[in-house]
Amino acid sequence: MRTPPRSVLIIVTRRIGDVLLATPLMRSIKRAWPETALDVLVFEGTQGVIAANPDLRRILTVPERPGWLAHLAFTLKLLRHYDLALSALRGDRPTFYAFIAGRWRAGLLDARRSERWKRLLLHHWAPFDDLNTHTVRMCLALAAQLGVPAHGEVAVTWSDDDAAQVDRLLSGTPMRPIALLHPYPKFNYKMWHHRGWIEIARWLAGRGQTIVLSGGGEKPELEYVAELAREMPEGTVNAAGKLTLGASACLASRARVYVGPDTAMTHIAAALGVPTVALFGPSNTVKWGPWPRGHAIESNPWRRCGSQQVSNVILVQGAAACAPCMLEGCGRTIASFSDCLQHLPASRVMAAINQALGGEPRG
Repeated sequence: MRTPPRSVLIIVTRRIGDVLLATPLMRSIKRAWPETALDVLVFEGTQGVIAANPDLRRILTVPERPGWLAHLAFTLKLLRHYDLALSALRGDRPTFYAFIAGRWRAGLLDARRSERWKRLLLHHWAPFDDLNTHTVRMCLALAAQLGVPAHGEVAVTWSDDDAAQVDRLLSGTPMRPIALLHPYPKFNYKMWHHRGWIEIARWLAGRGQTIVLSGGGEKPELEYVAELAREMPEGTVNAAGKLTLGASACLASRARVYVGPDTAMTHIAAALGVPTVALFGPSNTVKWGPWPRGHAIESNPWRRCGSQQVSNVILVQGAAACAPCMLEGCGRTIASFSDCLQHLPASRVMAAINQALGGEPRG
């Protein structure tokens, strides 16, 4: 654009991880145009990961499944409200939001013939690659469309109130290094087995670590983490459901080591520079592997196959020749489990923790 826009809306109406991995685009725009008012549109329940982001003026939220009348009223309020609207997703709905909201529009789109109609809604578009381009780099393709210098920092932020929550949570724990474990992903196909979490927790506790379990506040997650906590070493702190997303990020920043599956908390720990062990099964690691702190934007961090280390992150891939199949579990549904993760032994995860810490973890 020849002159900086007065207002920009970035649309990321998907999951928490998608919102977090779009923060490099937000930062790129704000650094290029510091006087521009930058807003973001996300689904309700995902805004906590950017609630304290200093690059943003305002966060707009919309229900994932809104009633039609309320949704109509919401979209009418967006009508040509922004100089520039960017869809960081290829879907129909975010592209429609960009068309409604922006006097000038750009977005990510499939290059398939069946998707060509969406091009009529945008002034510029970048071809979406769901296979060979990391999500951070895909979002930054929109910066290139605007002629804006790209910055690859994934912004993880929290407020003073978030930090105070963590202080209260940890006030009664011994002054020992924290091993933060995040055992519950949103979907079963990303889940590691129960016995593995117990085994690595006992192993870490025996080496002077305080075990802290993180998790969200939904009932299935609370029940799963509570069941695990009953078998954890004495002194384990169960933080599930007790912290905001910002406070969970603050907690991750205090960890000596973090272990988790393909979930938003794993992306947070990786972006913070915490030694991170990420457990991946069928997911495409090229597209969704955690973005390590300081990684250059010119290349993807991860290969498709095999366990590997980049900077502060060790990615442990599931124990099966078919991994990553890039399908949703062995039953091909999000409720099914993945054999590659269910057969992943705790010994491999322990070895990765050792590697992440540069040797045996010690108190």
